[in-house]
Amino acid sequence: MPLHPTIARVTDRIRARSETSRGAYLERMTRAVAKGPVRAHLSCGNQAHAYAAMGAAKGDLVDAKVANLGVITAYNDMLSAHQPYERYPDLIRAAAAKAGVTVQVAGGVPAMCDGVTQGQPGMELSLFSRDVIALAAGVAMSHDCFDAALYLGVCDKIVPGLVMAAATFGHVPAVFVPAGPMTSGIPNDQKSKVRNAWAEGRATREELMAAEMASYHGPGTCTFYGTANTNQMLMELMGLHLPGASFVNPGTPLREALTVAAVERAAAITALGNDFRPAGEVLDERAYVNGIVGLMATGGSTNLVLHLPAMARCSGVLLDLQDFADLSEAVPLMAKVYPNGLADVNHFHAAGGLQFLIGQLLDAGLLHGDAKTVAGDGLAFYRQEPVLEDGQLAWRAGPVVSLNDRIVRPATEPFAAQGGLKLLTGNLGKGVIKVSAVAPERHVIEAPARVFHSQDAVKAAFKAGEFTSDTVVVVRFQGPQANGMPELHSLTPTLSVLQDRGLKVALVTDGRMSGASGKVPAAIHVAPEAAAGGPLARLRDGDVVRLDAVAGTLTVLSPDFDNRAPVVADLSANEHGIGRELFAAFRRNVGSADTGAALVI
Repeated sequence: MPLHPTIARVTDRIRARSETSRGAYLERMTRAVAKGPVRAHLSCGNQAHAYAAMGAAKGDLVDAKVANLGVITAYNDMLSAHQPYERYPDLIRAAAAKAGVTVQVAGGVPAMCDGVTQGQPGMELSLFSRDVIALAAGVAMSHDCFDAALYLGVCDKIVPGLVMAAATFGHVPAVFVPAGPMTSGIPNDQKSKVRNAWAEGRATREELMAAEMASYHGPGTCTFYGTANTNQMLMELMGLHLPGASFVNPGTPLREALTVAAVERAAAITALGNDFRPAGEVLDERAYVNGIVGLMATGGSTNLVLHLPAMARCSGVLLDLQDFADLSEAVPLMAKVYPNGLADVNHFHAAGGLQFLIGQLLDAGLLHGDAKTVAGDGLAFYRQEPVLEDGQLAWRAGPVVSLNDRIVRPATEPFAAQGGLKLLTGNLGKGVIKVSAVAPERHVIEAPARVFHSQDAVKAAFKAGEFTSDTVVVVRFQGPQANGMPELHSLTPTLSVLQDRGLKVALVTDGRMSGASGKVPAAIHVAPEAAAGGPLARLRDGDVVRLDAVAGTLTVLSPDFDNRAPVVADLSANEHGIGRELFAAFRRNVGSADTGAALVI
């Protein structure tokens, strides 16, 4: 199937925009590849330090005749998705020995659980943790002793941060090794109902706790289609996972076999193997376009609108929000996974999952089928699904028919003709809205604004019964410069209750919503942010705001709006406590949301 004209046009536009930066990047990577790992040139003292703890592998490391794999791990017990990584180093060492290569855990990176920090001060460090992860992985890779790298990470900021590092060290082949989703708990819509009841005071804390624990109940990613699982989809669409690796549950024989296969493949794609594939060649403009296509086709997390531009810049590739908007117009919405539907990612996987979806997108000309991947040249490999045959890992043709068309549908019969993301522009700035879970009759909201400077103030107004008519809830001074751009997911139950009461309600913010944001229309990532003097800082209570996801506009209708002086907020409460004082330099130097809200690029 020929490439869809919009996919071709946007890719060409990105390629032209990135010509200088990508060219300089590839030139640096070529020079680094020519040098090879520095371990062959280390002094005796350097080598002694590098290999002191490596026992019988010391000889192979000194000779540099076999590949040495570096492991970057985001293991901790705080993230259910990362807890399985505790035993991965031993599994990887054993697999490496069988493959005839050596392996070293090069370093660990921090990994925040956004579920723990939602609505808490720690969430103000969440977005910044992405860049910290990139920096930490860079420190680990700076030893320059590795022929390939295995990146162990799954969740929200971890994968983007690791990709930023893998791109920066793009002369080194990289394979991303997932851990999979937890098994299904109670249905997500049931959990949501209990949360809404709690917000209204109709459920006890004990009932709320029971529902939450029944939902988040074991090792693996949370099973809704938030940022973590969107990350996993991206790693497949961008060719950094082995085919079909994303949604195999932890602790299963197939999961273990895929981890072993990842080690074997990492060894094969080194310069000492037979199929050299440096990460910088995989991470080209085609990979990022494929990732965005997957984002739109699945109704994935809005957080990736921040992460993908930051990831791409580390590869010399320049994305902008118009690229996302144009691709969303061309790509049909093919999946309904909570919060966009009732199914979780396990149900999605069982219904055909990524292998069915990738096959459909390829057949429709909506993916760059010739993209380079860690599995080989072209995405055709990713039509295949992994299975165990007599205890041995094999790949077979994936499903060509959806096994449940309420969860995943063919590109010719989608849930919607367009993807789940819209670009919004107007006199309030530039932002995005995820509409895949928003009812069509709520795609346009025009109502007086209530302006707040914190999510807690919104909740207090709700509890005081102040929301009795249609309202656009504006939560400003939530951008990266103001307080690190925390997610405002804890507002979802509150706003959902207002909506369920029959009110027309929307959220407008320079902050983030959760990657699992759902049925309430939310204009997010609005830039320039209020703390930078952006238009949101000129809004007043009662201003009529129009959020039009159909026309792609975000406007205030007050005639004197442009002549007002911006409000300057007291942000001192954001500067101390829970480590926030350590990130003052991040708040001062962070880029704007529409370019990825990054510091390291």
